[in-house]
Amino acid sequence: MTEQPGRLAAYWERQLDKMDERELRHSRRLPGWRTRRRRRALTTALALADLGLIAGAAVFTTAGDWLFGAVWVGSALLGGVSFLLLRILTGRMSGGFSRLLDEREREWRHRVTYIGFQVLSYLMIAAMIYSLLVAHAEDGGLRGAMMISALLVTGTTVPSLLLGWSLPDDDPEDFEEGMRND
Repeated sequence: MTEQPGRLAAYWERQLDKMDERELRHSRRLPGWRTRRRRRALTTALALADLGLIAGAAVFTTAGDWLFGAVWVGSALLGGVSFLLLRILTGRMSGGFSRLLDEREREWRHRVTYIGFQVLSYLMIAAMIYSLLVAHAEDGGLRGAMMISALLVTGTTVPSLLLGWSLPDDDPEDFEEGMRND
């Protein structure tokens, strides 16, 4: 029985090492994009994509299938690309567990995670109310499920949105120093 915690701890350490390696690879990507102006543009695109998902969910089964498909797929593609790029540009703070976070980064991450949780909670209440309002309509269950999925995606992007909008420009000297160390 005493071997289990040792194997579990070793597995956890390997997972943390993999996450750190991935973060180091991502930290070298897109050096010219690491400005507040670029992050804010991506944040705006992601917010518009989130609104598109919500609009698509609102017109689900009430408008033409082509309108829903165009809005939903377009928003999903724009949001996916913007979210991926923001995750790369905001670095470790938007990721999960990282042993490399300094105090400032840890504080930023905790702050945006808490705000994101609060926003997600309110969005789920809004989804519940919407589901109750459309419950007796034709396809009410499907419409409610689509709105829940749209609001859930929107809520999970809030920490990246906050980091992308709020973080200052990266220091180019830090980036160049990290590139020379390898």
